[in-house]
Amino acid sequence: MGSYRVFIKPSAAREIEGIAAKKQRQQIVAKIEALSDDPRPPGCEKLTGREQYRVRQGAYRIVYAIEDDRLVVYVVKVGHRSSVYR
Repeated sequence: MGSYRVFIKPSAAREIEGIAAKKQRQQIVAKIEALSDDPRPPGCEKLTGREQYRVRQGAYRIVYAIEDDRLVVYVVKVGHRSSVYR
């Protein structure tokens, strides 16, 4: 399988920057970078009613869309599990 390019929506980048704990931010960025090698890692789930997936990182969720024909992953939203799906 080829390597996917990862694009982060500007609003998702702001959400990542807004996370207070530096260690959490680093773990989230590492998880996003890993999506370029495997956009459907173990533990990811397809969201009901959407063409999007989510992957967990601690108490945070990374919501993203995959375009297999173009080998692109779009990170749409990053947030705490209590509010990311609203």
